[in-house]
Amino acid sequence: MPLWLDLLIRVAAVMAGFLVLPLVIGQAEHKVMAHMQGRVGPMYAGAFHGWAQLVADGVKFVQKEDITPRDADRAVFQLAPIVALFPYLVVILTIPLGPGLVAQSLDIGLFLVLAVLGIGVVAVLMSAWSSANKYSLLGGVRGAAQLLGYELPLVLAAASVAMAAGTLSLPGIVEAWQPWWLIWQAPAALVFFIAGLAEIRRPPFDMPIADSELVFGYMTEYTGLRFAFFLLAEYVGIVVIAALTTVLFLGGWHGPFEETFGWLWTLLKIGALSFVIIWLRVTYPRLREDQLQRLCWLVLVPVSLAQLVLTVAVKSLL
Repeated sequence: MPLWLDLLIRVAAVMAGFLVLPLVIGQAEHKVMAHMQGRVGPMYAGAFHGWAQLVADGVKFVQKEDITPRDADRAVFQLAPIVALFPYLVVILTIPLGPGLVAQSLDIGLFLVLAVLGIGVVAVLMSAWSSANKYSLLGGVRGAAQLLGYELPLVLAAASVAMAAGTLSLPGIVEAWQPWWLIWQAPAALVFFIAGLAEIRRPPFDMPIADSELVFGYMTEYTGLRFAFFLLAEYVGIVVIAALTTVLFLGGWHGPFEETFGWLWTLLKIGALSFVIIWLRVTYPRLREDQLQRLCWLVLVPVSLAQLVLTVAVKSLL
């Protein structure tokens, strides 16, 4: 296959996943939340159970006026939604769906993923500071404290599984994975998943938005398509955290007939974890800021450090 054609196929596949999977998760959230709360959810857009609701929402956002506040820093304000999306696009490039099914396999893939995920705090601060709005600024300060705090347990948990696998390559980690990792790496998996929820600011870790307190936090002044970009970043974030947890801790494509249906096992695991993320939004109330920081520094960080010590001990004995 010519190099240009291979590159074109890879780019098309990544963009399809980047645009389609978040819509599927968003529609699932609409319907799952509705049924959990005794409602029917969207029913009209697209006729069959409102399957086109998010498409209709996208068209609505495109038609809305794009307003930039008079006192805002225009360039930074308009760039922030793009910066919010960029890290997730890079991460999707490195996630393997099956044996050989990855857009870009890197020997330091996990290092790259953890590095670019940290850019999320930059987008939050850009939108908060440039909006010239006190509620946005408060949301941005909360977001910075939250993202910087939970970055540590996220990295420590990922370091544990990388050490167990002996590689920083995401496909390499999946290939090295063994079923018994579900037991001895379970604390790291739990820490990674919880810290990932805080990284993407999903309930119960949505303090930077906190609509009952801060209007809509760092997104308060955004309208139209730029607001839609922030929403898209949230749903892509769900896919990314579910995919990384699958690849690092749940064996990725491993399952019956994995040589043929490995990609299907990966997608099913991502779907199951996405359901858990939606379920947590419906089930648990938002944490207070002090509870958020206490959970991070007094629970997640010690557990992740203990898991790292355990991994070193086990690797030394094997």
